[in-house]
Amino acid sequence: MTKADIVNEIAKNTGVDKASVLATVESFMDVVRNSLANNENVYLRGFGSFIVKKRAQKTARNISKNTTIIIPEHNIPAFKPAKSFVAMVKEADF
Repeated sequence: MTKADIVNEIAKNTGVDKASVLATVESFMDVVRNSLANNENVYLRGFGSFIVKKRAQKTARNISKNTTIIIPEHNIPAFKPAKSFVAMVKEADF
């Protein structure tokens, strides 16, 4: 499902015009993106959490040059679904 599909589905279910729904979805994504960039987690009860995970420094190999490189410690965004969300997906019939 793409962002356009999500906008169409929400507009159909709520009766709100697509332009307003698109602006809302874009604004939601901006808020989540900016929060994670500022090292703040986003918690959505019943859905899940957008969290910032810290990856430790590690040693890697550049195979083509046969050298060792150091990958520094860095943050990555992650999503952790809520237990009720996981249970709903597990029970879904395919």
